[in-house]
Amino acid sequence: MHYPRLIIQGNKTASLQRQHPWVFSGAVKRKEGNPKEGDVVELFSPDGQYLATAHYQEAGSIMARVFSFTRCAVDVHFWEDKIARAVQYRQTAGIYPTPETNAYRLIHAEGDGIPGLIADVYDNTVIVQAHTAGIYQSLTQIAQAIQQVLGNQITAIYNKSAETLPAATHITPQNGYLIGNGSNGNIITENGCRFWVDWESGQKTGFFLDQRNNRLQVAKWASGKTALNAFCYSGAFSVYALRAGAQLVHSVDSSAKAIQWTNRNMELNGHFTDKHHAFTSDVMPFLQNSPQKYNLIILDPPAFAKNLKSKHQAVQGYKRLNAKALSVIEKGGLLFTFSCSGVVDAGLFYDTIRAAAIEAGRNIRLVKRLGHPPDHPVNIYHPEGEYLKGLCLYVE
Repeated sequence: MHYPRLIIQGNKTASLQRQHPWVFSGAVKRKEGNPKEGDVVELFSPDGQYLATAHYQEAGSIMARVFSFTRCAVDVHFWEDKIARAVQYRQTAGIYPTPETNAYRLIHAEGDGIPGLIADVYDNTVIVQAHTAGIYQSLTQIAQAIQQVLGNQITAIYNKSAETLPAATHITPQNGYLIGNGSNGNIITENGCRFWVDWESGQKTGFFLDQRNNRLQVAKWASGKTALNAFCYSGAFSVYALRAGAQLVHSVDSSAKAIQWTNRNMELNGHFTDKHHAFTSDVMPFLQNSPQKYNLIILDPPAFAKNLKSKHQAVQGYKRLNAKALSVIEKGGLLFTFSCSGVVDAGLFYDTIRAAAIEAGRNIRLVKRLGHPPDHPVNIYHPEGEYLKGLCLYVE
């Protein structure tokens, strides 16, 4: 099949030969075939050597996102092969539905060789999100491919791209079911805990699957602790802490709906209402005004920086937040602190937390570095995909 072409400048082909999936506009020497937003394009060197196949983008600095370094016809069979390989990886890594865990990430964008696509499995429903026009225009084929690969494990596929597709694509997406409907319920199981997931109105795809292993880490330390789960969303860290024997857990979020979900999840797990209290509040004033002292604090804020322009402001925000938490945590306490801002790398986040410790006047020890679980794989050729950074700190 004939696709439009992007001819890459000779001195810019090296990154493609190293299989990095992004091509910036400055690397493109010329276009052939008049590609439009979201079109499949083939990338060639000036001397006619095929380099890769990608989705074309008009807006932004990235002009092409590569999904194949082998020449191919991009049809439903192509997507079936991609998804089958993603499933095979997850089977090998031990990530697949079990009685204890029936929710996981099926496709993690560049990590699974499909830039722009997120697909999460919640029991028998898959939630897909397109972050590029090319993926959005392929969603019908992708949904068919997911159903073909997963078979009767899946009864519904829900498209939730209205929140993720950039406005610059000039596409107005509508959320809705591509296959089936939502009549089968929204309760999932994760490591034996039960959670209500609202994928239609919740954040991201409805639940933060990337914190699964980190919730287990919190549970290892939670017995007998007085804990604060800040930016709690639907209370997953709180549920794990209480199940592990925490003495008291406070859940805080600025969203009243999130607090409703948190309380609902407490009920689902039969958890000790006298040991849990939820507060609708911004986190900083809560930390400043709460008389309660904690010996376990979890800080899992939303991304403070979504682009390079807001990087400095984000770093200052992380510093202020962590300095305040460190100032109120009891001696001998533990701080689990996270950043999901892609432009704040692991080294910068570490340095920021160190600066916060200096400001708070606390001595801290690094217990463990934390990140996302294996169903959120990082393509070794695309280190930018390692977005979730976390630190477990012992505070003296």
